[in-house]
Amino acid sequence: MLLVLLTVSLAGCKTSRKAESHGAQSLCLSSKVRLTIPHKDATFTVSGTMKLKSGERMQLSFLMPILRTEVARMDITPDEVLLVDRMGKRYVRVTRGELRGMLPRKANFENLEKMLFKASRPGAKNWIDGKELGLKDLEKCRIELTEFSNKPISLTPTEVSSRYREVTLEELLEMLLDLSA
Repeated sequence: MLLVLLTVSLAGCKTSRKAESHGAQSLCLSSKVRLTIPHKDATFTVSGTMKLKSGERMQLSFLMPILRTEVARMDITPDEVLLVDRMGKRYVRVTRGELRGMLPRKANFENLEKMLFKASRPGAKNWIDGKELGLKDLEKCRIELTEFSNKPISLTPTEVSSRYREVTLEELLEMLLDLSA
C-alpha cells in the first residue's frame, strides 16, 4: 500500500513552472484524495487530503474511516520523502537518490506537480491507476483527486516526535502491507 502511495505521490509528466500575476508567489493546490487498493479478495480504500506548494512541498494525509484520525502522512519535497505511520508510531525518511531504484524513472516531484495541476483543471481526468504509473503488480490500484482548490495555504514541514521510531523503508513497507492483508 505504501509503495503505491509513494509512487502515486512522485509520478507524472514534467514540471509546470507558472508565475502568478502577483509576483513570485508560489502556486498552491489542495484536494481531497481517495486511494483504492484491491488486495486478494477484498478492496482497501482510504481517504484523505493533498496539499501542494509548487516547487516546495507536498503533503498527503490519510485518515481513518469514521473517526477521521490521521493514520499516515507523506511529506514530499524535491529532495526527500518522509513517510509517517501514525498508528504504529514509525517513520522513514528517504532521499530522492535512495528511491531511484525502487520507483519508475519518471517518478519525481516535478512530474507529480505537473500531473496534479493538470488534474485540477475543469473537465480533466482526476484519477490515476497503477498501470499508468508503470506498476505492473499494482495496476488495479487507483487514486482519485476531488474538490480542488488553488487558494493560498500554509504548509509547514512535518515534525516527527521522539516517541516515533525510525525504521528502514523496507521494514515500513513490510509492516504496512501486513496490516492491509
